[in-house]
Amino acid sequence: MLNIKFAISALLLEIGAWSGPALLQGHTDAALSSYLLVHALACVMLSFFLLPLLSGEQARPRAPVLGLMAVFSYAVPIVGFIGVIAAVVVLRIYRSPSSQGDFESLRLPEFDRHQRMQGSFRQSGLRSFLGNSQAPMQTRMRAMVALQHVSGRIASPLLRTVLSDPSEDLRLLAYGMLDTLEKRINRTIDSELDALRLAKETEGEVPGALTVESAFRLSDLYWELVYQELVQGDLRDHAVKESLQYCDQVLAQQPDHPQLNLRRGRLLHLLGRVDEAEAAYALARNLGLPATRVLPYQAELCFERRDFAQTRELVQQLNQWRALPRLRPVLDYWSAP
Repeated sequence: MLNIKFAISALLLEIGAWSGPALLQGHTDAALSSYLLVHALACVMLSFFLLPLLSGEQARPRAPVLGLMAVFSYAVPIVGFIGVIAAVVVLRIYRSPSSQGDFESLRLPEFDRHQRMQGSFRQSGLRSFLGNSQAPMQTRMRAMVALQHVSGRIASPLLRTVLSDPSEDLRLLAYGMLDTLEKRINRTIDSELDALRLAKETEGEVPGALTVESAFRLSDLYWELVYQELVQGDLRDHAVKESLQYCDQVLAQQPDHPQLNLRRGRLLHLLGRVDEAEAAYALARNLGLPATRVLPYQAELCFERRDFAQTRELVQQLNQWRALPRLRPVLDYWSAP
């Protein structure tokens, strides 16, 4: 807070400092001493007056800032006195924006309604809720919009159940969401195919690191179409074969890749090539893949062969691991006496 008394005292003392030598008859030592003493007091008063004009950060630390202003105004008569006043005024007017409050004009962000919808439904109840034609239309629409916040593996089967719904609006929305999911992956596939062609032109007939990397990504992408159930019928068979083709290309260069051997087994399993799938599953386990990753598929394969004794044996091996909540009903069934 400004203290006008300091300003008036500084002004009067400075006038007195220049009037003292005249009263003491000129160039005597007493005249010089009186000037220096009174001028020093005027400079100190001026510093106390100007300090509140500075912002909080500019005025810290207080003692050195006071000393700097007093020394400068004391060392340079008249000009220093005026210069200190001018400097403080300039700092007051053109102070840094950070000292003015960074959030004075900040607008509140708009509330994201979709974010609230994300927590409005539970995945376990979405299937029955979406199939309930008696539920309010707006609420069912909100439930479908909430599906964009879950993985495609969960969303795609739920959306397919809505394709036969009596409501045309829901059918169109479900079709559009499924089409968006599929096109997103297909666009990435097209880009990777271009990258694969370029890699083959660069590396020649012998596959190099770029070719193997592109084939790996293509196998991933085609598998995503199958895994998320975005393709059906002949398109599904085509995606399985394409994923298997690129998977084999990578395994030709990296035969000891456990995850790819597991995927190869699943792809062969889907194509009905049971013996080859069984060999791929066994190889994946031998390469160090955890048993919990492979045993469920081996048990499924044995069940399709109607080899129920081997199925029970494999399921009992799975029963040793307790951290399999989704398989618990299956394990309990096959483990029952």
